[in-house]
Amino acid sequence: MTEVIGVKFNKMGKVYYFDPNGNKLQVGDGAVVETARGVEFGFVAIPNRQVADEEIVAPLKPIIRRATPQDFEKLEKNKQKEKEAFEIAAQQIREHKLEMKLISTEYTFDCSKILFYFTADGRVDFRELVKSLAGIFKTRIELRQMGVRDEAKTLGAIGGCGRPLCCSTFLTDFHPVSIRMAKDQGISLNPTKISGICGRLMCCLQYEQNAYEDLIKKVPGKGAIIEYQGERGVVNDVFVLKGLIKVKFGTPEEPSFKILAAKDVKVLKKGKQEAPVEVPDELEE
Repeated sequence: MTEVIGVKFNKMGKVYYFDPNGNKLQVGDGAVVETARGVEFGFVAIPNRQVADEEIVAPLKPIIRRATPQDFEKLEKNKQKEKEAFEIAAQQIREHKLEMKLISTEYTFDCSKILFYFTADGRVDFRELVKSLAGIFKTRIELRQMGVRDEAKTLGAIGGCGRPLCCSTFLTDFHPVSIRMAKDQGISLNPTKISGICGRLMCCLQYEQNAYEDLIKKVPGKGAIIEYQGERGVVNDVFVLKGLIKVKFGTPEEPSFKILAAKDVKVLKKGKQEAPVEVPDELEE
């Protein structure tokens, strides 16, 4: 077991473990830490605790100090400098006529590097842009291309549900989302109904997927042949959450339908495998 402190560098970022280095910090305390990209300022998300050695990514970097009033002042100054750097970089992008969209700017705490995050439809040759920015800021410059989901997470917005985006409020990681999830949950496969602000499949599709997968195993699929009270029928529709099925009995000329509990019928033949759903490539993630 090793004693660690968990630190976040932004509200929706991941928690990184650091060596307390003799410090006793509480949740919300500011901390100056050493990272792979230099000295950074973060906020404590997990106070001093013991964790298993296998949970740690070695080497464990140390916490340099508890944040001082001067550190908080420097943090605010850096935020102002980031705004100014954003405007300058946006102007330089226009002058170089590059097909890219600047999303955000970030200074490392010690101002040894400036990171510019952008989106673009494809690869962008920004070597000349880097030279121009380095000449202006007289420090190390790094440009990072991000995806559309990261863009939505960074900028934030209101989703179709009327609430702030999940990715910009509580999701720290993006999980795989597939069109099959929408199909399992009986949601319209209209791309405008199942895609988020970012244009990809909505992250919330995977929230209840495990429950749906468990429930689907308990009901016969569409097209299955079942027997109920000595009469055979074909499953016409399935209501997964209620555990009910709509069954077609009788003949094609004189059909009759009944809503039955899936647990009350005997499955004679499983439903046929449904054809794969066609979905625009840009929706898949």
